[in-house]
Order: sequence, then C-alpha cells, then structure tokens
Amino acid sequence: MTQRHAMTAGHPTPLGATFDGAGVNFAIFSQHADRVVLCLFDDKNRETRVDLPERDGHVWHGHIEGLRPGQRYGYRVHGPYRPHEGHRFNPNKLLIDPYAKRLTGSPRAHDALMGYRAGHHDADLSFDRRDSAQHMPKSVVVDPSFAWGEDRPLHRPLSETVIYEAHVKGMTAGRPDIAHRGSYLAMASEPVLDHLTRLGVTAIELLPVHAFADDRFLTDKGLTNYWGYMSYGFFAPEPRYMQTGEIAEFQQMVARFHKAGIEVILDVVYNHTAEGNQLGPTLSFRGLDNAAYYRLADDPRYYVNDAGTGNVLNLDSPFTLRLVMDSLRYWVQVMHVDGFRFDLASVLGRTRGVFDRDAPLFRAIRQDPVLNRVKLIAEPWDIGEGGYQLGAYPAPFAEWNDRYRDQIRGFWRGDPGLIGKLAKRVAGSAARFDHDGRPATSSVNFVAAHDGFTLMDTVSFNDKHNEANGEENRDGHNHNLSDNMGAEGPTDDPDIRAARDRRRRNLIATLMLSQGTPMLLAGDELGNSQGGNNNAYAQDNPTGWVDWDGADPAFLDFVRRVIAFRRAHPILRQKRFLHSQPREQDGLPDLFWRRADGEAMSPDDWNDPDGRLLAAEMRMASGTPAYAALPGAVFVVFNNGSAAQVRLPEAPQGQWRRRLDSARDDDTDLPARDLEPIAADSVAAFVLTS
Repeated sequence: MTQRHAMTAGHPTPLGATFDGAGVNFAIFSQHADRVVLCLFDDKNRETRVDLPERDGHVWHGHIEGLRPGQRYGYRVHGPYRPHEGHRFNPNKLLIDPYAKRLTGSPRAHDALMGYRAGHHDADLSFDRRDSAQHMPKSVVVDPSFAWGEDRPLHRPLSETVIYEAHVKGMTAGRPDIAHRGSYLAMASEPVLDHLTRLGVTAIELLPVHAFADDRFLTDKGLTNYWGYMSYGFFAPEPRYMQTGEIAEFQQMVARFHKAGIEVILDVVYNHTAEGNQLGPTLSFRGLDNAAYYRLADDPRYYVNDAGTGNVLNLDSPFTLRLVMDSLRYWVQVMHVDGFRFDLASVLGRTRGVFDRDAPLFRAIRQDPVLNRVKLIAEPWDIGEGGYQLGAYPAPFAEWNDRYRDQIRGFWRGDPGLIGKLAKRVAGSAARFDHDGRPATSSVNFVAAHDGFTLMDTVSFNDKHNEANGEENRDGHNHNLSDNMGAEGPTDDPDIRAARDRRRRNLIATLMLSQGTPMLLAGDELGNSQGGNNNAYAQDNPTGWVDWDGADPAFLDFVRRVIAFRRAHPILRQKRFLHSQPREQDGLPDLFWRRADGEAMSPDDWNDPDGRLLAAEMRMASGTPAYAALPGAVFVVFNNGSAAQVRLPEAPQGQWRRRLDSARDDDTDLPARDLEPIAADSVAAFVLTS
C-alpha cells in the first residue's frame, strides 16, 4: 500500500464512501464482525487491502487522503461462520458497500459467490474459500454534485395526478428512432416526453431502478430478472440502464421529466434483497452482518420469508431501519425523485413478525421532514400470515387497490351481482379508506399493472400463456378475470376485435371517472400485448417491451380524451369522500345512484344479480369549504347490457351536455334530452352546464 493511501481515523458518519475534497471517508455498519477490510481496486483490477482502524459502536470507519471520485472499492468482513447462530461471515467474498452510490456492473452468476461450497453434502453449513472478486461489481466513490438549477421535486397533489407505470428499458427498447434506447437518457427523450404530455400523464412510476441481481435459476435458463425486484444496492442506480456509468444520467432524466411537468416515482424493494435464502449468494448484507440485517427463523440458519423470495430485511434493527431511511432521503435530496411505491409494503410494517400500521418505518417516514412531503404508495400485502392489509396504512400513504382492478374487470366481463361493488369502487372505496382523516385519493385505482395481464390481454385471453418463463406455465396467478371475447389471442374477426376495443374503452373510462388516483400501465394506451404472458418478469425481449409499432391510434386518442375529461372536471377527483350527504349550500346530495328510469336504486336493484346498468350523479362533496366549492355536476352511466334509454336528472338552472361516450370515435359535446339513448356496452358522461 502506498503512502498516499495512508489510513487515518476518519469519522463514523455519514455511512458509505464520502469524498470531502481531500480524500475519502469510509464508514460501514457491522455489529458482529471481528474485522473489516477495505479493498481498493486500480484500473487493472489489482486489489489493495487495508483494515478500517476505528470502531464507534457498530460502525467501522477510516479516512484515506488523496482518493478521488471514481475510486473502486469493496469490503471483506471477518467474523464467525456459524449458520445455526445466524452468522455467515466469509472474508473470501468481496462485498458491495450497502451505501454505494454507483456500481461498475452486476454480479456474474458463479458458485464462487456462495459463502458455502455449492453441491456439498452439508450445503450451507459448509464453507467456501474461493475469492468472489472477479465475479462481483465494484462500488465506486462518486461526486454527487449536479447542476440542478432551480429543479426541485414537484409536490403535485394526488387529486391532480395520473400515474403511468413503466419499465426503464421496456419503454424504449423497441424504439430504434430513440438514441440510447433502453436507458435512463432514452426514458426522458423528446419522443417519450411528447407522448406522455400529450397523453395527460403527470407522474411516471418506474419499476425498480435500484441496482439488482439476476436470479441464478433464471440465468441457467438463459433468462434475466427483467423487472428488477431483486435489489442489493439501495443507493446505486441500476448500471444496465446507463451509457457512461455516471449517476448524472439518472439525474438528467429526472430533470427532463420535471421540466415537462412530470413527477418521478420509484418502485422500491426494501422488503427483501437479492441474496435470497440460506442457499443464495453472498453479495453484501449476508457477509456484512447476516444476523443484524435479516429477520431469521427460530433456527437462525433459516430466514423468515414473508416476501416469498427467500428473505426479508429486519426493520426492527435500528441500523437496517437507518439504511432504508437514508436511502429514501438520498433519492429525494440528491436524485430529486418525487415519491415511492413500496413493493410488498406489509413486510415493512411487520414488527416482530406482526403487521402494525404504526411500525417503526412508517413512524419514521411520517415524522421525517424530507419524506413526509413526497408521494408514498404502498403495495398493501405480502404472503405472510395477516399480510393482506388493503386500507390499513396510515396517512399520508396511498395504496394500490387490487380490489378495484378485480371488481371493475369482473363487472365489464359480465360477472353477476357486481353493481354494488362497481358503485363502491367508483366512489373511492370509502369502506376501506375513509378513516383517520385519509383522503379519497388514497385509493390508487388500476385495471392493469406490470404484474398480470396487460389491458389488451385482459380482453384477448382466457388463460395465461407463460411457457416462455420456463416453469411449464405454473408461474403467475390464475385469477385474471379476463375474457377473450370468443377467440384466444389475436384474431382477424371484426366483431371480436370491435368488442375487445369497446371493453378496453369501458375499462379505461371507468378508471378515469372514478374517485381516487388513477394509474395506467405503460403501453395499454397503445394496445400493447404480452401474448398472454401474465408474469413477464423474465422477458427482457419484445414480449416485455412496449410495442410502439402496433399502436392503435383510435384507442390512444380515446385515452387522451378521457384523461383530459378527468382533468377538466375536479368533481371526479376530490379529496373528500362522497357519501350521498346533503350539501349545505343547496341541500342536494353529493352522490346519487340512479336506475335507467331516473329513480333511486332500491335494495332490490343493488342485490339484482342481473343488474347491468348503473348511473351516478356526482357533485362537490358535502363539507367542501366555500373557497373550494365548484358548481355543476357530472352524470355518468355505466352500461354493460343492451342499449337503453336513461332519464337524466332534472336541471332547472342549467343544461346537461353529453361530453364523453365510449361508443363514439370522435369528440362529443352534444346537448342532452331528458331521455338519452345509451349504447350497449358503453360508458357515457354528461356535464351540467349553466
């Protein structure tokens, strides 16, 4: 080791590798280690090892003068290898710094990544002495400064938000006209920004961009972990989406989205890591301090598996909780993102294994002055006991509402007895969310997401077709609530194609006419299909990419129009729930459910298994203060039956106009009569004008 690399004490904070102008401070947590070795790599990948000299509590640290941004490094950690006690230290394994802001690449699948001898009769109780360094990416010291100018997170309220869920690579991999396709830079290219702004999207929710690893069982089959739900670096952007390897590419993407008025939300995976169960690789946390970072079973050799991926992080541990909080703040403060969608968030709410809506992470986020101002969205379930917690999260969390998806799909498929469920979902799922002061925007409504059928496949396939995943079509859920309309998959039959088109319109129209926060799946507005694959997590190919060439212009235009209609009518996107309560200013109820003849729905109507038509008259919610009140009303008809005549409500001080109709291909703005024709299988919306 040269003199210019002389180690001094340094500081225990901040954690990670921090360039201070004179050199780099290294600080890393390990409660149970005996020795922590910093490994420095030069341009020829030659390794220099030096012990971190100081330990404050459970943080090991040291400073090396003269090191600069771009320096590559890793760790080797010494300690007991006693799996039955929860300890799996193995200094033969090069470890990623959990706080690394940049990585040189991804782990390359190899038995040397295992802390045990793969294939040994003692399995993970054995000990492997092979050096893993040549198969591991290196952590990189960064200078995170970036010329942001006036850019800041946008902080748009959920009542003005339309979310677009997209995959960084999949969004542009099929666009040869875009430079650097499949990258962060391509994601915020002019063609993509123009498409999203014309569509009316206000926030883009990116599938995981934290550095992730490929599962060995996928690479052995020639596949990759396309979706990225196997994080192991919670500060580093995934390198495979970069062109130069510099984190500035991600920052440039965010800045361009913000300039276009679009927020950036990250799908984050803090519930588990890519290291898997006891037979998984040793990449970082397992080798740093397995017993501290993970929730272990009664026999600490094994892992609690509420995420279904082999392990879960132990958020009862202060340093693991600190890791997550530091990561979240980093992405807001340094990378300027506007919010987070928490994968399998029920894991994050488990304290000593039991879900608690006041769990340490939720409390920490809610009191944090950086994080309590950004968008927070929970996927409100995991696979553990008591894991389904839809509606149980505290404000300001919003939640993915899978009940909305299932019951709206079921209604339009023609399943019996869903009129009442349709009404509840259109009104914002108040029974789930209207408590503890939570707003009606708490329900994130969707009819398709990355996990499951696309919108086109929902109307084109009765069954999943996941054979390409190599699991004999056993993977992916079977409860798709789909309907192929008479032919499995693509067809040239004009009647079937027309029926599919109408149902897609009805599903999207229902989504945009419902209280709550709507979310679109990337490509659904184009008619994107995955060939019936409802679990395309391993399909980094045209199956999983957005198909721009096959775009349906007429349907795209309809989606634009219905989003614009929602934006133009705040009555459809209120913070307060509609409970059919009379309003102080005029005594009219804020929500009135009607039959086709204009009369109020009766108990028999609600319980009619053959009910196919429901009309809703909506106004500003009762209790809305005068400064926020808006005049007028919106009257919406959902008809999954034959053509009907619908009587509109009386309008003594105005006129109803038909402004939206899923049965028409063009813009609609027609004066309405007392009795209006509603086409079969359609959605129509009327606006009360003065």
